[in-house]
Amino acid sequence: MLADEPSRGMAELVEVVVGVIGRAHGVRGEVAVDLRTDDPDRRFAQGRRLRAEDTRREFTIASMREHAGRLLVTFEELSDRAAAEAVRGTRLVADVSAAERPAGAGEFYDRQLVGLRVRTAAGTEVGQVGAVLHLPQQDVLEIETAAGARLVPFVEALVPVVDLEHGSLTVVELEGLLADDDTPA
Repeated sequence: MLADEPSRGMAELVEVVVGVIGRAHGVRGEVAVDLRTDDPDRRFAQGRRLRAEDTRREFTIASMREHAGRLLVTFEELSDRAAAEAVRGTRLVADVSAAERPAGAGEFYDRQLVGLRVRTAAGTEVGQVGAVLHLPQQDVLEIETAAGARLVPFVEALVPVVDLEHGSLTVVELEGLLADDDTPA
């Protein structure tokens, strides 16, 4: 699963959060970026323009590199450490085609999953995907049900079918997964 974090949408483009500017690295305006995408080579390519969320302020990527497990980015607009520190915490967004799909089979962007109807294998609708959580062990779907929010590991054994065309996914019927033992699903 890919981890572009959804924000707000536009006509045929979707605005996605691709990173958050972290602390300055050095004195020449380079910053660490906390990624919100599994595709940093494309989203942070040299010359690419990103925006600060909810503003028109743009940042043009001059360079990017990995260092000690972190992504370090130099933006043309940030010439020194003071400028870099002033934008710390800024959420960076990119406009991408709403039709864009991940390359790998069985991979999905968060924005494709949030809002899907959740059904059992028997076809009973039991809720809707409210969020995708990216935990260290695995991704987890937060499913809004009549019994409250339920967390379901996003693995094929528990979520065997994702049908984007019909706006739904199937979750196996496993005791306690979508409802408490004494609450009907």
